[in-house]
Amino acid sequence: MTGAQARNRYLFLLFLRWFPVGLWVPIVVLLPLDRGLTLAEAGLAASLQGFVVLALELPTGGLSDSWGRRPVLLLSSVVGLASVVLLIFADSFAMFALVWVLQGIYRALDSGPLESWFVDATLAADPDAKLERGLSAGGTVAGVAIGTGALVTSGIVAWVQLPGVPTLVQPVLLILALQVAGFAALALLVREAPHPNGKRSLLASVRDVPKVIAEGTRIVRGSRVLLCLLGVSLCWGFGMVTFEVLMPVRLSELVGSEEQAAALTGPVSAAAWFVNALGAAAITLLTARIGVGRTAVLLPLLQGGAIVVMGLAAGPAGVIAAHLVCYAAHGARGPVGMTLLHREVTSAHRSTVMSISSMVWQPAGALGQILLTLLASGVSTGIAIVAGGVVLALAAPLYLPAVRAERRQPTPV
Repeated sequence: MTGAQARNRYLFLLFLRWFPVGLWVPIVVLLPLDRGLTLAEAGLAASLQGFVVLALELPTGGLSDSWGRRPVLLLSSVVGLASVVLLIFADSFAMFALVWVLQGIYRALDSGPLESWFVDATLAADPDAKLERGLSAGGTVAGVAIGTGALVTSGIVAWVQLPGVPTLVQPVLLILALQVAGFAALALLVREAPHPNGKRSLLASVRDVPKVIAEGTRIVRGSRVLLCLLGVSLCWGFGMVTFEVLMPVRLSELVGSEEQAAALTGPVSAAAWFVNALGAAAITLLTARIGVGRTAVLLPLLQGGAIVVMGLAAGPAGVIAAHLVCYAAHGARGPVGMTLLHREVTSAHRSTVMSISSMVWQPAGALGQILLTLLASGVSTGIAIVAGGVVLALAAPLYLPAVRAERRQPTPV
């Protein structure tokens, strides 16, 4: 497979992965409420996904390295399909809780192997390939897919009425069709080289998982670059609470009511995902001029600065403008940061190290949600947002070891 073929397949599969997420976003809370759950019950059911992902992230990353990217992706697709089928019929707290547990398993299995497959295939075709270009294109596709999906669901709910199908279930039927298409696409398009030790059986691979995890952990502990990148994830996980949780609250304070803020948040969120895609697409222009490492140093400063402006802005226009700048930097950060991570690991432990990185931001995000919401309640929302922006900006110097490594270290194959 050539590098271009791997890239095209990766982008197509990414779109099929994230477009259904965009379809789900507008109804993720409304559907359980429509089925009779309270807001507290809907939130509690949804929280189960995070606990499941946290518990399974590292084992599933090790499974991807020991068993293979393709079988793990296919398994994740089957679990995701089962969760969507259950979602169509869910009408109780227990059923919605099971939906979210299955979604957690799906996300844990899905976290990493597709990107690892793309990086492996790209480096196999060209060991000197610029990974940031493909990962940047992937970030663009994901952002466009989510934003487009959200708009499509809004259109379906507003203008489409299938006989005998509840309005909020109509987007779920489209999600189901896309899940089936995604499974077929994975089966047809993902091809990988034989495993180095020939093992492909699930049981043998499961037995290898603890060893793979231990080796991946030793690699992280022995690399200053990777340890600092984990520090970046801590800062980012803490700071992202500002634009995911506190921004709508800040907006409601400035416009005067939650209803008006909700009316603005929908289109602003869609616009934010499109800007996110634009940031991911445009960042390669900067990396080509100053390098990936130096670009990485600048992005937390830009994003943290935008978040501080969100906290200090005196009107809704300023908050929205800063929010969009924040999402542009957010979209650019992903491909840049992951490029630096992939340079430090080989195929044998790629998914495991990605899983370790993914795990780190989740407790940081939980801590940020606790501390920043307490600060918002006790002092002010604006001050809490500023504090989160400052913490996120502190990630900038943590990229400096990667800058030094970029000058001297070749990309591993």
